[in-house]
Amino acid sequence: MAKLKLTKNELKKQKDQLKMFQRYLPTLMLKKQQLQAEIRGVENRVKELREEKKRIDEAFKAWIAVFGEKDVFTPDILRITRISTREGNIAGVPIPIFDGTEFEISAYDLLKKPLWLDTAVEKLKTVLEIDMEARTLEEQQRRLEKELRTTTQRVNLFEKIKIPEAKGCIKKIQVYLGDQQTAAVVRGKISKREMEKAAG
Repeated sequence: MAKLKLTKNELKKQKDQLKMFQRYLPTLMLKKQQLQAEIRGVENRVKELREEKKRIDEAFKAWIAVFGEKDVFTPDILRITRISTREGNIAGVPIPIFDGTEFEISAYDLLKKPLWLDTAVEKLKTVLEIDMEARTLEEQQRRLEKELRTTTQRVNLFEKIKIPEAKGCIKKIQVYLGDQQTAAVVRGKISKREMEKAAG
């Protein structure tokens, strides 16, 4: 910090800065609370998606032995062609919002493939959709947490450093100016007495 000037101009500058810090602090605190609430919401949604995926996986296990049939369920049978997202905004933070996933299903002979293959493809689509939404939400969370760290640092800077610093400077300048005023009054009285003695 630069050397504090003990002047009326500096006092005004410090008071203006203090007002500015006190005006912006509630806005920053509100933003911090909003970001925290949004992060909790995203975390809850990711947890729901993971639980849903777990339920689907458990249902798969019930008839997973069927997948033992050779060359029935091949990796190329289902392919993601497009993941659709758009940009959103939460508390001034640009975030991706998941809109859906488009798939391409390879043509297969319905007479040669078992009946369960259609169900398996639909379940796999659901699982992949859940994964894509969870990834998008994790990116949202990453961006929101980054902004939360920055906002928290600013709140701490204002609360713990800038506001107390400005208050301290104001007090120091006011004490100095008060002392100067008192000294001037005392000098004036002494000077008046000296003039009265000289005249008398």
